[in-house]
Amino acid sequence: MKTKTTIKLPLTDIEKASLRKNKIKIAALLDFATDELEVLLNATTERAKEIYALAQFQTVPSVGMKFAEDLVFLGYYSLKELKQKDGAKLTDEYEQKKGYWVDPCVEDQFRLVVNFANTYDINKTWWDFTEERKKFRTENGYPISRPQKPWFETAGFERKEKKVAH
Repeated sequence: MKTKTTIKLPLTDIEKASLRKNKIKIAALLDFATDELEVLLNATTERAKEIYALAQFQTVPSVGMKFAEDLVFLGYYSLKELKQKDGAKLTDEYEQKKGYWVDPCVEDQFRLVVNFANTYDINKTWWDFTEERKKFRTENGYPISRPQKPWFETAGFERKEKKVAH
């Protein structure tokens, strides 16, 4: 699997120091098994698993740290676990867990990650799945249990409004 050199991880100062001491670059973390990462980072099993997952998910084209964290939030720790998943169902599950509906492009990202887990096609990005998502949602809609509140009405979301001079 090709690794990106732009992988970002929420490492503690101690974890960063441990990597420096062992002369290991962040992009090389995927060369280690999670039990090796436990030792290298002096981390718990769960923490090593999380770090590995965050790094692996960012190998998917157009997936960054935030979406990698969203996948871990849903309880996924490897691309292998996402192989037979469905992007629409992952979106529905994510919205239920968050308690609000998300920007439609998030579903495109879920669809991309599932596709990548199955094909390792590095030429696709999330926007390649927009038409597929639109067609699916036009034909199938959303679950009746979908949260009513949109993401932009949640705490922590700030719209960047243009200031107009009078």
